[in-house]
Amino acid sequence: MAGETSRTRRWVVLGAVGVVATGLAVREYRLIPPVYAGGQLGVRDAHQQAVSGEILLLDIRTPREWAATGVGEGAATLDMRREDFVEVLDQLTDGDRTTAIALICARGVRSARLSNRLSEAGFVNIIDVPEGMLGSAAGPGWLRTGLPLVDYEKEQL
Repeated sequence: MAGETSRTRRWVVLGAVGVVATGLAVREYRLIPPVYAGGQLGVRDAHQQAVSGEILLLDIRTPREWAATGVGEGAATLDMRREDFVEVLDQLTDGDRTTAIALICARGVRSARLSNRLSEAGFVNIIDVPEGMLGSAAGPGWLRTGLPLVDYEKEQL
């Protein structure tokens, strides 16, 4: 009986440790962008290169986010949650998977994750804008930097 109690306590302690570790892992996954092997741009350079046509700057946030803040001048909008995201991106690049595509989201987490996924899908020139629209550890972001915005129109992608 004493052995069973000891074993039960051990399993309870191990279970509690597992729950705490899982919680920490989920917290880290949500807050810390993954390591990304592709290029990165600051918001000022992303704006300048998008306006000059050197890159396709893609705002991958949601329509609600676009409506709330506006969209960076020179950026196209494409909600990353769309099931046909890759197909629409292929249309935007005329099927050229070597096109320089810079991804921007709110704080750089979604753009880094999507950068990795698009690289795995065969796009070879994906660039992350880790500051995002709202700022992150990488910098103040598009809005606080004071870069130009355009109003979101529902007719956009």
